[in-house]
Amino acid sequence: MPEQAFRVLPKLSDLNRHFWTGGAQGRLCFLRCGPCGTYVHPPAPVCPACLSRDVAPAAVSGRATVASVTLNHQAWVPTPDLPYAIAIVEIEEQPGLRLVTNVVNCEPASVRIGMPVRVVFEPHDGVWVPLFEPAGA
Repeated sequence: MPEQAFRVLPKLSDLNRHFWTGGAQGRLCFLRCGPCGTYVHPPAPVCPACLSRDVAPAAVSGRATVASVTLNHQAWVPTPDLPYAIAIVEIEEQPGLRLVTNVVNCEPASVRIGMPVRVVFEPHDGVWVPLFEPAGA
């Protein structure tokens, strides 16, 4: 991967640590409800589907599909390359489980809605930012 982009890093808490540090083991983790199996994101102490408090970190496959994409041409913060692709990806395990992310390791203009992607991680000071690349990369 070329020079890393500037990232505003999250403040880690007991509620979100699994999400931001799972990349150290190559795992994309979300909270998952024990009783009904719903993945909960953003992290919350209660399942939105059944209201159970029995939620715990669980890894997903890291496979997703691009649901929306835009190309950013404005250097709002220091960044190695313009333009870059900002996307909403839907995680394979659950319809509606989505992340806002960057699609990397391809020409930004080649990113399309419906494109299969897979997670890659960019480490920054103890935080592993989940990014996505084309699944065939």
